Parts: sequence; structure tokens; C-alpha cells
Amino acid sequence: MGFLKSPFSLDFYRLKKLKKIYRQIDALKDEMAALTDQELSQKTSFFKQRLAKGETVDSLLVEAYAVVREASRRVLGLFPYQVQVLGAIVLHQGNLAEMKTGEGKTLTATMPLYLNALSGKGAMLITTSAYLAQRDAEEMGAIFNLLGMTVGVGVFDSKTDVTVEMKRKVYHSDIIYTTNSALGFDYLFENLAVHRSQKYMRSFHYAIIDEADAVLLDTAQTPLVISGSPRVQSNLYWVADNFILSLKQGEGYYYDRERGEVWLTQKGMDEAERYFRQQGFYSLSNQELVRHVNLALQAHKLFTLGKQYVIEDGEVKLLDQTDGRTLKGTKIQGGVHQAIEQKEGVKVTPEMRAMASITYQNLFLMFPTLAGMTGTGKSAEAEFIQTYNMEVVQIPTNKPVIRKDYPDLIYTSIPEKIRASLDMVKKLHKKGQPILLVTGSVKMSELYSELLLLEGIPHSLLNAYHAAKEAQMIAEAGQLGAVTVATNMAGRGTDIKLGPGVEELGGLAVIGTERMKSDRADLQMRGRSGRQGDPGFSQFFVSLEDDIVIEHGGKWVSDYFRKHRDLIDENNPRPLTQKRFRRALRRAQQASSGAAQQSRGMTLQFDESVKVQRDYIYKERNAIIDGSSQGVDILQFAQDLVDWFLKSKKTLDQHDVERFILDYITYDFQDFPDDIDLDNRDSIGQFMMKLITKEWERKKRFLKKDYLDFERIALLKAIDESWVEEVDYLQQLRVIAGARQTAQRNPVFEYHKEAYRSYQAMKRNIRHLTVQYLLLSQVSYNAEGELQIYFA
Repeated sequence: MGFLKSPFSLDFYRLKKLKKIYRQIDALKDEMAALTDQELSQKTSFFKQRLAKGETVDSLLVEAYAVVREASRRVLGLFPYQVQVLGAIVLHQGNLAEMKTGEGKTLTATMPLYLNALSGKGAMLITTSAYLAQRDAEEMGAIFNLLGMTVGVGVFDSKTDVTVEMKRKVYHSDIIYTTNSALGFDYLFENLAVHRSQKYMRSFHYAIIDEADAVLLDTAQTPLVISGSPRVQSNLYWVADNFILSLKQGEGYYYDRERGEVWLTQKGMDEAERYFRQQGFYSLSNQELVRHVNLALQAHKLFTLGKQYVIEDGEVKLLDQTDGRTLKGTKIQGGVHQAIEQKEGVKVTPEMRAMASITYQNLFLMFPTLAGMTGTGKSAEAEFIQTYNMEVVQIPTNKPVIRKDYPDLIYTSIPEKIRASLDMVKKLHKKGQPILLVTGSVKMSELYSELLLLEGIPHSLLNAYHAAKEAQMIAEAGQLGAVTVATNMAGRGTDIKLGPGVEELGGLAVIGTERMKSDRADLQMRGRSGRQGDPGFSQFFVSLEDDIVIEHGGKWVSDYFRKHRDLIDENNPRPLTQKRFRRALRRAQQASSGAAQQSRGMTLQFDESVKVQRDYIYKERNAIIDGSSQGVDILQFAQDLVDWFLKSKKTLDQHDVERFILDYITYDFQDFPDDIDLDNRDSIGQFMMKLITKEWERKKRFLKKDYLDFERIALLKAIDESWVEEVDYLQQLRVIAGARQTAQRNPVFEYHKEAYRSYQAMKRNIRHLTVQYLLLSQVSYNAEGELQIYFA
């Protein structure tokens, strides 16, 4: 009995309710078909009127979905199937619809997007690539245009000079198609605006995440970071890299591949002292040198060319671990990226300060209603519920899946696995059956490509170096005799349709060259074959040398490999058939998925402090920009500054007081009056407050009506400078707090404790800088009467 058919399953009752709603929608199809295009279009204004009179969006679902189905039939010639309507209902309910590859998720999304856009607050479809966002907006936009709704695309061509007005037009459209990264960076950049005219977004309302497991889970560990002013650049990357090259693994340093850790041995420390001519290598005076040596170790052992990054146009570009694409404009923080650049011999870019940061988890949790679509979400339902309060509802396929998924073929070594998989490719290619050969890394995809060339088998290679022709390559992968070598297929978004004569040969053959870090990624690969009832099969080849087995397979597996590796005949590969190897592989993948989930949970916990601070800063900035802030009590800020200064000095001399006055109050200070007692702190404090009041009132008299604008700009500058320092500090702190786990401390507790302390320091610094900018800045008017401000 299938899961969805079981009368005891929750999904059975869920689908029963969904089908009841579907029948109500389907009953209106003849009525909608009888409408003219104009009458169909007028339904939008009719729905909006009903909402204005007090009806809810939920009450409009049946009619609105019927309208979109009819509009789709007229402009696209596509009438959404029952299963697509069921998925659309789930999406409106704020849940995740699991729909297999090829079931038409793009068309499914049009119904809830239209319904939720009726409120006038906007609805977003967020996907994984700019190509998909532009394609879907263009294809599905015809439906919305017929119904009188505007469509915006949040991604632009790299040659386009994007203006604030262009972005404002996009984000004020009824329906927005964009990518997760574009939305995240737009949100961060908008919150760096200093004037209302520079802001372009509306409050978030409703969003559908396409390939939700890839976006909300797999990429959730990497925070989006806007980098700004460079740090003081170091010349230690080169010398640290050369030192690491002189060490041997196991002697100079240890590398724990399973835990992803690398560190110097005692012999390595002794060698460092000799190499750098430093006594006490780990002394405080060597802090920067130690940091760069650790960065070089990480670059050489934790990051591999073709797996985590590629070299393109003379630059180190990171790879998205879910789909193999390059991550444009993204760098690893903390100096690791520069260490990798040094390792690869490319130009070392400046290490930048972090100006703004947010994780995808906290970005999407800002939406009052969030929904998602994916082909593989059920296995991660518990995490979706815990993090996003989204249940995963499995939608049945329109036609039964007849694809055959064969048991894994497990070999002892990688050469055996490669030989066996190539033998299968040659056998299938000989009869013309199309093949999709999926690898786990760019490096492995290029190796298979070279081997296929040696065998005289023509093929397409799709990885980070060839992403420009991605859609074309995938679309052609189902043709007679086609062989396509590709990296991980998650989120590719283009269906593989079978060409003439392929169905008779057995459909598309998907060959996986290794198990991925989660079963969801494997299911994504398998799902490329057997769409819409097509025939096909999938077969995975695995070895005991694969990353996932080495990192999570257990000691007995590595012991078995060491014992039998010399007995291997690469020309006659023999699979390991005992059940214990299948169990080990299954447990390794479960351990990998569990470790990734734990890491995502840790990321969310770390980001909680940043979230609280970010919400406070952005709320305060917006209030200042909109003019709804309480304003600045400059005299109270000044009193706090003076009190802080007096308390911070155990002993106080005349020079300290003069320095403070010149740094914070005025450059015109000449000398102290005779009546001040420089040995009395109260007397000094009163004198300082008199100077502050005098300078402040002088500025107010000079600026008159422009004073409030001046105050707003000074306060925003103080907030931004302090916030940039705080974000950068918290980015560095996260790395340090993670290391404290080895000291048997709770890293999250340690992080929050330090973050709270720095948060209080940041608020104090904002007040102090505000006083400094208000008092020391030079203000004047140009010939056109415009206010000119020169900050100290």
C-alpha cells in the first residue's frame, strides 16, 4: 500500500480536503470559459473591491484559481492539471508542496501568486538562478498581464546600470520574480540608505521559494555579507603559504578530514619558531602571524580546487554546493579567501570589512506568509516545521512514475568505480540511449569528460565553467544518443524531455558517480528521469574512497579499505555485495545530513544576536529617515559622553582634558579659564558641558530650519559607522566562538555573551559619535544655498 493511498496517513486526509476544494474550482471552468478576455480581466478589480469591503483572501481562492486557470489556457494553451491545483492550494496555505520534477511547478505558482497579490502588497516567486527568474517572469507574465497585474523581475543583466527608480518599480509590482541572493542583497543595501528617496522596497508580504530545500536548507549556512572598506592589508599571506608548503602532513600538522579540522603539531610549532625566528610562536605578539599560518593550513587542507571553488578569469570563485554554479560576488570571510588566492597563485584581493549581514533563514522568516516548492522535501519536514513552521505536503504525480531505481553498486576503490560506470555508459551509448552522468564536483566531471573523449564518445559537459549554456544542454539531454556530464543537478529548473525513439530504448538513464551529502540531492538526480510517466532508470556507483564514506563511514570501513586496497584488479571491478556495506553507506549519508542540519541550527542560533541588533538598527534608521524618531537629546548624549570620559580615567591631567575637548567638542579651544579646578572632576565636567552647550547652540543659530536635517544626517552617520564595526566584529566573533567548542564551552552561549557586551558598547559609541559629529563638523552653504557638511 503506497504512502499517499494509506487511509491511516496524514497526507491521505490532507489530499482528501484538497481535492474537495479542487472540485469547487473545477466546477467553475465552463463559467470562466464563457467570459470574454475583458470580462476575465475585470475579475481582478472585482476581487479587489470585495477585499476592500471586508472579505478575506481565503474566501476568494476558489474563484481566483478558476480565473487563473482560464487565463493560462488562453495565453499559454496550458490548463493546470488537478495535481497542479492541489499544489497551488498548499502554497497558499503557507506550506511546502513536494512535486516531482516535470510536474509543472512554474505554472502551479501562478495561482497563489495572483491570489495573494490581490491585497496590493505584492507577491514574490524566489528561485535559485537569474535565468530561471527571467524565464519564468517572461513566460508566466502573459497570464498576469491578461488579468491586469504588473510583473517585475528583480535580477538585471550585468551590463545594465541599475537605478533606484528601476528597483522601486520592480518591488512595487504586483508580482515579483527574483532570486534568493538578489532579494537578500537588495534588502541589505536598502537599509544602508540615508534618505527616503534611496529606498525602494515595500514590507514583505507573501513569497514562494522554488527549490525550497536548496534555498532554505542547503544554502542557509552561508550568510549574505556586504563588504565595504578594506582592512589594513597584510603581507603575511605569502610567507605563511610558503611555510605550510615546507611541512609534511602527520609530522608538521594533523588533518582530521572527518571533522574538517587542521592544526600544527608540536614539531610544526617548533619549525614555525625556527622558520620565522620567533620565540614562543603562540605568544600574543605573534597573533597575526599565527592567524595567517592557520588560514594557510585551512586553505590547503579544507578547500579543494574543483570542489569548493574554481579559478575563472584569474579569480577564485566559490561553488554553490547544491547545484555546482559559481557564487558571484561571494567570498569566504575572515581571510580564508585571500589564503586560497595565495595558494592558487592568483592576485590576492583586499580583505574587506563586513558592512551588513543576514542569513537566508532570518531573511525569509520576515515574510508573514512563506511557502515553498521542491521535488524532495519530505525527508526534511521536521526541520522545515521547526525553522519555518512549514509542513511538507506530498502531491501525487499526474501520471504514475515508472522509472526504475536500481540498488547502488559499491566498489572498494575510485578507479574500480570509474571503470564500472564507464562500462555502463559505453553499453548504453552503443544502443543510443541518452545518458545523464552526474558527478559530485567540477574536478570529477572534467575527469569523466576526458575519459569519454578517450573512448570516442561525444558529450556535453555542464559544470561551473560551462553554465552559460546550461538550459540548452539540459533540454537536449534527452535526445537519441546524447551523453551529458554534469555536476549536482539540484535547482536546474529545466525539464529533460525525451526525443523521438528514446522511449523505446528505455528512456533517460541517470548515472550517479557518488552519493551526495543528503538523500534529497540524490532524489533530485533520480527525478531527472521518469518525468510525466516517461520510462527511465537511475543507477548510483559508490566507492569506499568517496568523501561521504571517508568522513562518515566509520572506522571498520577505513580498516577494510586499507586491508584490501592492494588486492584490487582495476580492469575487472567487482562490486561489494554484503549488506553491511549498504548499511554503512546509508548511515554515512544519514550522519552527513544530520551534521548539516546541526550546522544549520547552529548558524540560526548564532544569527539570533545579529537579528536582534539588526532589527533595532534598521528600525531606528527608518524612523530617523521617515522623521518619526524621538529625535536626539544632544545634551543627554553629551552628559553620557563626559561621564564616560571622566570614569575611564583613573588619573586625570590637563593634557587628557585638552585632548578630549579637541577630539569631541571644538577645535577652537585655547586655554582653561582661571575659575576651573583641574583637580576636581565635577568642575571639569561642568566646564565641558558649558563648552558643549555653547557650540551646539551656535550650530542651531547658524543652521536655523536646516538644523534638524543636519542632526538627522549626523545621527545616521554615527549609527552606520558603529553598525559596520559591530557587523564586522560579530563576523569575526562567530569564528572564534566556534573554536571555543574545543575548550568544552558552549559556543552559542559564549557568542551571545560577547555579542551582548559589544551591543552595549555599540549603543554607547553611537551616542558619542553623534555628539562628535554634531559639534566638530563644519557646516556652510554653497552659492545655490545648499547645505554643505564636512564631518570631522
